Amino acid sequence: MLQTSLTEMSPSVDEDVPSFVNTATAVVDAVNPSSDDPDWWRSAVIYQIYIRSFADGDGDGTGDIAGVRSRLGYLRDLGVDAIWFTPWYASPLADGGYDVSDYRAIHPAFGDLEQAEALIRDALALGIRTIIDVVPNHISDQHPWFQEALAAGPGSPERERFWFRDGLGPNGDEMPNHWISNFQGDTWTRTTNPDGSAGQWYLHLFTPEQPDLNWNHPGVRAEHEDVLRFWFDRGVAGVRIDSAALLVKDAALPELSENPGPGEHPNTDRDELHEIYRSWRGVADSYPGTRMLVGEIWLPDIERFAKYLRRDELHTAFNFDFMARPWDAEKLRESIDATLAAHAPVNAPSTWVLSNHDVTRPVTRYGRDDSSFAFASKRFGTPVDLELGERRARAAALLTAALPGALYIYQGDELGLPEVEDLPLDQLQDPMHFRSNGVDPGRDGCRVPLPWSGSAPGLGFGPEGAAAPWLPQPASWQKLAVEEQEADQSSMLRLYREALRIRTASPELHGPEFAWIASPDGVLSFSRGDRFVSVTNLSSAPIDLPDHAKILISSAGLVSGRLPPDSSAWLQTQQ
Repeated sequence: MLQTSLTEMSPSVDEDVPSFVNTATAVVDAVNPSSDDPDWWRSAVIYQIYIRSFADGDGDGTGDIAGVRSRLGYLRDLGVDAIWFTPWYASPLADGGYDVSDYRAIHPAFGDLEQAEALIRDALALGIRTIIDVVPNHISDQHPWFQEALAAGPGSPERERFWFRDGLGPNGDEMPNHWISNFQGDTWTRTTNPDGSAGQWYLHLFTPEQPDLNWNHPGVRAEHEDVLRFWFDRGVAGVRIDSAALLVKDAALPELSENPGPGEHPNTDRDELHEIYRSWRGVADSYPGTRMLVGEIWLPDIERFAKYLRRDELHTAFNFDFMARPWDAEKLRESIDATLAAHAPVNAPSTWVLSNHDVTRPVTRYGRDDSSFAFASKRFGTPVDLELGERRARAAALLTAALPGALYIYQGDELGLPEVEDLPLDQLQDPMHFRSNGVDPGRDGCRVPLPWSGSAPGLGFGPEGAAAPWLPQPASWQKLAVEEQEADQSSMLRLYREALRIRTASPELHGPEFAWIASPDGVLSFSRGDRFVSVTNLSSAPIDLPDHAKILISSAGLVSGRLPPDSSAWLQTQQ
């Protein structure tokens, strides 16, 4: 491993290098992943598609499967190995599709099952696997199971699939406990009996339209395993598990203590979860090839987090800690070290992501005084320097793409889209906004439909003559559209394409090798193998680059051979 101190290295003789230009004269084109590679998931580039906002194929203003199929060439050219769809199932869309009413049907606005199967085949023909989203903690209140439970009444087998309870107090008017919703507010809603009288209460950690399932019930477990088989039979290569640490509840439904010990939280990270995921892994492993399971697991306890990644449980889990950190070298290094340490004992690859459909986009987040992310701190009117944010987002793109493990890219981040923070209030749909009594702007700002052409109506989101996109796009996005960025050598899109091409072509970036290089304060430098070095300058002054044979890519133009602040560069250290 390369362990030389960066401060001891002399600057290279390269003169001012244009932003991100690949000075290596030959970089091998990205190779489509082999369909039988059992380790494809360990270093895959996975692109997240929020289907309502990716591309509109039928012209109704809503993104759909037809739109994605029409843009598969774009995803191939970007260099991704897999696409992950947020829920595309039948749903009332009370929470963007995370309130599922039928796992075996596609929402009519998005297409149908036949189209989904065709998309899976079309993508695989281009070397792109498909990952779907499963939401096991809850279902829609319009799901047949919940409607049957309401009709059946207290004490019925139908209600045992959920958490129905009598209320507290003389008349049952008080909630069974006082857990706080992930969307703020109460976690219990009272039903109404057929005669109009007040009935039992039911639990929902999210919105009232998303009743929680009782995972102590064998029918709940069997149903979800059958859902996995349904989609694996149709060729999907993996499953992303929403709210993966929340499924199991303490059956006594106790109040939350101030400092619950490991495994003692009444609704999060219960030990019984591991039995469920061992069973899911058995289903996945019964299929040819590797059918990957990735969990959405927000846990501060590294040891508890790692338990989900044992050989017979999940393949990977999302690393949200890195995404939530501020633009600070010490904080980011601390997160990288903690992440790699958590994964090492179970030989699982880390995952790296800068944003998703729930999180303020990097260009906006990194342009703020507080560049970290926390749901509780989102507010209207927070000042932002978008020019600063874009520089940092470009640098962060190279930093994350150079780290060992899998890389996730949320649609539009490769275009450098900022958060849309001036959406008309009457067009906001996210329940997080409404349940905060209007204080939280919600997540619609990172879900605005993508711009494909700056000169077309709706920025090319739909075909000619299409209805307006379901959320309005800002006029400033004209210059950020795909068509415009493809023609601009210095664009964010060209940066991403080149970075992913180099990543795919570099064997060093597919293995676990990683070593820090001693660096000045505010600089993150590390090697991957003997020939590759990544340098990110988070300080306030330009820095000298270590000795190198070639600059493979840089997020900003070098100035007299020095890397400016808020910039990253990839170096080939020997021929």
